[in-house]
Amino acid sequence: MHNKNTKRTTLIGKDKKFMLKAIEMAQEGMDTNEGGPFGAVVVKNGKIVGRGNNKVTSTNDPTAHAEIIAIRDACKNLNTFQLDDCTIYTSCEPCPMCLGAIYWARPKRIVFACTKKDAATIGFDDAFIYKEIELPINKRSIKTEQQYRKEGLTVFKAWGEKQDKEKY
Repeated sequence: MHNKNTKRTTLIGKDKKFMLKAIEMAQEGMDTNEGGPFGAVVVKNGKIVGRGNNKVTSTNDPTAHAEIIAIRDACKNLNTFQLDDCTIYTSCEPCPMCLGAIYWARPKRIVFACTKKDAATIGFDDAFIYKEIELPINKRSIKTEQQYRKEGLTVFKAWGEKQDKEKY
């Protein structure tokens, strides 16, 4: 039992170190007016392999959230498209887009500081997106329609038959 408690205490110490780095990234990005107050780091084997802070307004890119930038950085640095055995530390609970990207990257763990409710209190409310996802397509606030499925399926069929594809 002692060994398990020691391991947990060590993990908590490492969690704090990396979380404080994610929070520091959030502060730096905010101080340099790159975007909102969000930061993230990706850690593998006790080492930061990816960093990011929100850059939505400075890059005119609505997808430039801290987690997305950190994932891209980590994947580039690790030369892979999956973050096996990695932990993502983020200064705030991931939004729906970031959560989706995190799941596609397949880390073993997510650790966050502030909650989505905390973010909502300062004007970053993602609740409407969660609600939209649950709605039938024809009830969503952005008009969405399906067209040319037959033509689109030709590429899917080719993928199904492709012999040299790298599965993910």
